Amino acid sequence: MDNLEDINIEERAERGRYHFLSGLNCAQSVVAAFRDLFPDADIDTALRMAASFGGGMGRMRMTCGAVSGLAMLAGLECGSAIGDQDARTRNYALVQELAAAFKAENDSLICAELLGLRSGQIDPPRPSERTAEYYRARPCPVLVACACRIYAQHLKSL
Repeated sequence: MDNLEDINIEERAERGRYHFLSGLNCAQSVVAAFRDLFPDADIDTALRMAASFGGGMGRMRMTCGAVSGLAMLAGLECGSAIGDQDARTRNYALVQELAAAFKAENDSLICAELLGLRSGQIDPPRPSERTAEYYRARPCPVLVACACRIYAQHLKSL
């Protein structure tokens, strides 16, 4: 990754928000906002993998999909496919740092809490229709933008 100091934080936040409002889920939207920085990654595969993490993982309202998207970006940045313990340690440290920043801004990492839903509630697997009312009732575009800002700030600090 080159010229990370030139990353426009607000532009990355808007990219994530745009992807969410265009129909991607929260995890996919965060990953998609940074796809250009990982030219060697198969982004279609990454987006398919991220598909399962919408709605707090399959609409089970667990870890927020935007946070899962942050973890996926950390994996693309410094994850190891060969079980390298040092790389795994660096990756886990980055995931914890990104998650802590998200929690500091939003008071939770849990989808149900962020949406004001009863904890432990599992929604039917069929996603909600993306209507104007859906977008008005959800903080998700704001949470996606927040996650994108956090990752962009991290990149600028490298």
